[in-house]
Amino acid sequence: MTKTSPQLFLAPMEGVTDWAMRDLLTSIGGIDQCTTEFLRVTDNLHSDTIFYKNCPELLTNSKTRSGVPVFVQLLGGKVGPLVANAVRAQELGALGVDLNFGCPAKTVNRHDGGASLLQYTDRLYNIVKAVRDAVPKSTPVTAKIRLGFDKPTACIANAQAIEAAGADWLTVHCRTKTDGYKPPAYWEWIVKIKEATKIKIVTNGEIWTLEDFEKCDSIANTGHYMIGRGALRDPFLFQKVKASADASHAKTITDGIQKSTDQKSAYQEIKPLLPQFFEASTAYVSASFAVARTKNWLKQLSFGSPEFTEHFEQLKVITKPAEFKEQLANILSLN
Repeated sequence: MTKTSPQLFLAPMEGVTDWAMRDLLTSIGGIDQCTTEFLRVTDNLHSDTIFYKNCPELLTNSKTRSGVPVFVQLLGGKVGPLVANAVRAQELGALGVDLNFGCPAKTVNRHDGGASLLQYTDRLYNIVKAVRDAVPKSTPVTAKIRLGFDKPTACIANAQAIEAAGADWLTVHCRTKTDGYKPPAYWEWIVKIKEATKIKIVTNGEIWTLEDFEKCDSIANTGHYMIGRGALRDPFLFQKVKASADASHAKTITDGIQKSTDQKSAYQEIKPLLPQFFEASTAYVSASFAVARTKNWLKQLSFGSPEFTEHFEQLKVITKPAEFKEQLANILSLN
């Protein structure tokens, strides 16, 4: 029996899933929805230039070049500025506004943002309600949380508050702020949230492989899943998940490049993407920026491949963009 194809979301990861990475990963396929890296909101309304820098897709109907919708994510703790920036994002063409209550970074949490707000259910409600009331109903307002700041039991009341405030859906990273990114992800809490709410839930956390996804799906059973770091280590993971449930996606993969689970084949499929990513990152910001971003991606790829580990070790000491580009081309031209 063919399973219902899940809806798959690319996680917004600060310093990682910028325009260049979103563009590359959505061009591969399997992704239904993207969200920008967070736009930090303190006291002021950001300029249009900042919005376009954070989300260049605003210039292309808020979609990637592959046609995948992109929401603008805002992070902050003050209702007024968040409302003003949400309204402006929508006016500039954002297809949706996502509110970040999940970032565990210490700097963010020290400055009244991200997961620090999970300690205050009333503030979550007030922020979501104010943004929802200010943005046209046709524009989704969504939120992302963790299970709690230090105790997972907080997720029930927080999810109920966000639902009551009118959010269109809720993404839940199945760890607390204190947990950080330490395994495991506690997918079983999704079941408890579902029992207490009716809001659409996107399950997030510790999906690295198709096997991880299938286990998560069997527990959470939300039909909507967000994948982050797993997509950096395997850019074809979204397609593999789709193919496991949808015969049409399986045929697409069969007719195109075979996404083999064989490590050597995966290496051969991924390595041509690196020069593409370098060039896109150069165009997006600068060649020096592209060097740093490409090294970061190679580091992630190295966790699953001895070939990429070797490449990372060779390239990590190179700082000059022209030399890096040349060496990258030389290395990847090898069989």
